Amino acid sequence: MKRRHFLASLAALSIPISEALAAPTKPKPGTKPTSSKPATNTRSSSAKPPRGGRNVTSSTTNRRGTRAAAVPAAPAGPTVHTADAPIIEKPPQGTTAAKLPPVKAPEPPAEWRTYEITTRIDLRTSGQTRLWLPLPLNQDTLYQRTLGHSWEGNPSNSTMRRLPDGDLEVFHCHWDEGRSGSLTLKTLVTTADRHFDITKRTVAPEREDILRRNLQETKLIPNDGLAFQLGERIVGRIKDPVAQAKAIYDWVIDNTTYDPSLPGCGTGDVRKQLVSGQYGGRSADINGLFVSICRAVGIPARCVYGLRTGSSRLFRSLGLSGDDATRGHHVRAEFYIPGYGWIPLDPSDVRKVIAMEAISERDSKLLALRRVLFGVWEMNWIAFNVGSDITLPGQQIPQAFLLHPQLENGGSRNDGPNAAATQYSISSRRVEL
Repeated sequence: MKRRHFLASLAALSIPISEALAAPTKPKPGTKPTSSKPATNTRSSSAKPPRGGRNVTSSTTNRRGTRAAAVPAAPAGPTVHTADAPIIEKPPQGTTAAKLPPVKAPEPPAEWRTYEITTRIDLRTSGQTRLWLPLPLNQDTLYQRTLGHSWEGNPSNSTMRRLPDGDLEVFHCHWDEGRSGSLTLKTLVTTADRHFDITKRTVAPEREDILRRNLQETKLIPNDGLAFQLGERIVGRIKDPVAQAKAIYDWVIDNTTYDPSLPGCGTGDVRKQLVSGQYGGRSADINGLFVSICRAVGIPARCVYGLRTGSSRLFRSLGLSGDDATRGHHVRAEFYIPGYGWIPLDPSDVRKVIAMEAISERDSKLLALRRVLFGVWEMNWIAFNVGSDITLPGQQIPQAFLLHPQLENGGSRNDGPNAAATQYSISSRRVEL
């Protein structure tokens, strides 16, 4: 890819990120403006601080008429925060509307692209078989909307099931013993590139139970012990949560390796990485490590499991080369900051480009990609779910996450394309509506 073409692609994806400037708040109608002049010739006097949130100093004049040293006065009113001015002094354990500026209705993206995702499964066994297929996000967002599903085949029965917490929706079906099986499931999904703008801190607060859940440890993602020690070392004296997350993002990129020889998206076993001190793997491992460290220092974070659906405008290895998406599964990550909402990022894809494109870590194109992928998702990818430690309908034993189709035959469970008893494929085709 020529340099000018690459930079043009980045310009299409990224947006200017600048500091938000605090403007003084106008006094409320009916109130008198306060004076900032110092009090004079009194035993103790102080001027009321002006409204508007800017830091000011107050001074007093002693009996001899000489001015005493200025002392900082406590700020009055809400403070407008930027990336350089801490949003809160302690890591977020939740959020309240009192900490946020007025909420504004988000502006929907102007450009959307639609994909038809087709999953085909042919069973090569005559035993009783059950199948679970992950479906795209069941809630509309500013970057993805599911338009509908259709299916055909010969299962004995089938249903779409949504887990109680809303993190996951699956297509569940089974075939009776003595029948060969086939299924074709088509899903229509439309997506738009997702951006984080640090100048717009107007997002409505997330539910407290969702934030608590994304601060807790899971089977494979710890939030204490070695993860906490590592997080404390990375963050140091940084107070602002956005800057903390950026420091963790940079550390993960600098200290992990991408291993394309591993199956699927990796195991996602962050505990094993922390114990061994060998960091990396594939997307579930690298982005899972980011999530673990964020949770350890008090920043809600989560993995988002999904599928690549089209070619990339950034690097060839970050998209599909055709319509075949059978091995296009990919895990991304996001973290939460009050007022900004969920912020997207993908340190795993930075490591993947280094491994797959044979590019130097000092290459200007890679440095640009590193900046872009903190706050941007190129939506040639669809999100399936954010669930973890999932117990599927009809099963008793939970699994760490659901990304590939799950097949159970005669009590033995298989994972996606590794299932010996199936012929399995996924295709993705861009369509015009």
